[in-house]
Amino acid sequence: MLVGLPLDNQTSATMSADENDKLCHWLNVVANDRCRQSFTRLFNHFAPRLRSYALKQFGNEAQAMELVQDTMTNVWQKAYLFNADKGAASTWIFTIARNIRFDMLRKQQSRKEDICSEDLWPVLFEQTADPKALSMEHNITLEQVEQYFESLPQKQKDVLEAIYFEGKSQQEVADELGVPLGTVKSRTRLGLQRLKEMLNEQD
Repeated sequence: MLVGLPLDNQTSATMSADENDKLCHWLNVVANDRCRQSFTRLFNHFAPRLRSYALKQFGNEAQAMELVQDTMTNVWQKAYLFNADKGAASTWIFTIARNIRFDMLRKQQSRKEDICSEDLWPVLFEQTADPKALSMEHNITLEQVEQYFESLPQKQKDVLEAIYFEGKSQQEVADELGVPLGTVKSRTRLGLQRLKEMLNEQD
């Protein structure tokens, strides 16, 4: 992480041709000479702007600074890819920032999907100290629950087994089965709902 580099208080403004030339020059020097002084100048120029952009997107200081650090790390590592003939330095750097933002949002959404409250129903096969009883309010043996589980459609069983027994995420299961994530979520919900219905019928 590129911590400790100073941030200035410049405000965003319309970039002049001279300013763009200066930024392009610094990028080229970083690419060709790995010049830390030029990189620090780039960091000082862009970090406040990137932070402001990220705060508007996330509303969270920690995530904003993560985006700043990741973006500028990419700038340092990939400066050789910049081509001034194809666009301004600021356009190139903010394109990197937007791609990182999309990645962060995807990861955030994936975590939300993996801990969906509907899928956090008590794990059916978790046993208590008594190996013949379940850690549930239902007066039912483990063997009976296993029998209920076996009565589920195969597609629902496959998904539940992968998530609850193999510890895989919903996205991993979707990738392995070659189906959309929404399909995995639907099969999970339907399978759990059916098990709950059978447990209620048992009562």
